[in-house]
Amino acid sequence: MKAVVFKKIKTFPSLEEVEKPTPGPGEVLLKVAGAGCCHSDVSVFQEYDEALAKHEHTEPSFILGHETSGWVEEVGQGVTGFKKGDAYLIYGPTGCGHCARCVAGEENYCENTATNESLAMGLGRDGGMAEYVVAPARNLVPLGDADPINAAPLADAALTPYHAIKAALPHLQGGGKYALVIGLGGLGQIAIQILSAITGATIIATDMKPEAIAKAEEKGAIGVKSDEHEVENILKITGGRGVDAAFDFVGIAPTIAAAQAAAAIGSRVTIVGIAGGKASYDWFTNSWEQELTSVYWGSLPELHEVAALYEKGLITPEIETYSMDNALDAYHKLVDGKLSKRAVVVPHMGE
Repeated sequence: MKAVVFKKIKTFPSLEEVEKPTPGPGEVLLKVAGAGCCHSDVSVFQEYDEALAKHEHTEPSFILGHETSGWVEEVGQGVTGFKKGDAYLIYGPTGCGHCARCVAGEENYCENTATNESLAMGLGRDGGMAEYVVAPARNLVPLGDADPINAAPLADAALTPYHAIKAALPHLQGGGKYALVIGLGGLGQIAIQILSAITGATIIATDMKPEAIAKAEEKGAIGVKSDEHEVENILKITGGRGVDAAFDFVGIAPTIAAAQAAAAIGSRVTIVGIAGGKASYDWFTNSWEQELTSVYWGSLPELHEVAALYEKGLITPEIETYSMDNALDAYHKLVDGKLSKRAVVVPHMGE
């Protein structure tokens, strides 16, 4: 079968012919419907050196793809309750399976990462950027009759903002609440949909790109351009009080600072973007009792909740599709910043 393989540190992935996998005990073989291209993949093959790859359990060679959906093809020993042809979304994180976090479905926060064999599906363990993929049966989330191709990015691009927003819900309960979304790429746009679906907050959205702001406004957000007047304009919208929860999907020092400056007393500022920016604190200027936190991915139960929102039509990822033969083109566009939607590789396009 064809697959996109990360073969060597700091080397662009390649399209390879590899052996079709076979499900082992407790596993399911899926015919891949869609596989999303994510910036996390780019970080792995562009930025990781040998030491970091070993630390993150992402040493090559392995098949990329941690946002994957597919149809049941075959089940391994001991697996019951799955019917061939049914559509599922794959929960990507792969923890130890037995620590307190893992048994709660929070494999993204596994307590034994130092001894795990991989970080996630497509991040150390063979992922879904292929014609077929094997996944643990417990990691499969049913999609019912919903389109599995469009659903593929939900496994990360929706799960990550959902986890961040759900954790901030105590700050958004009640009337007159404000939420701020900084960075209106794929995750930021889905975050607006999630905020609209599960909160009553007024949503403020900022970006440097007018077209991204326009998309956010179409989803019901109040658009604010990211410039030297950004914080001032956000405070005006909130009557000078500031927002109750801010979500930074960029993660550079200026966006973190803007989120802190625009957030109210007793607010929560969540850094979702992994650009590595540094945050600072000043007792005289930061709002009192303002939380600053970060998130990584989300839990398995939360992915079930995300899938339910998708099935009800409350969230819809914006995607553009690529055939398996053009999968590397999608990654080149991602690296070059030429994608306005989530690239999803469809291995069986046209069948």
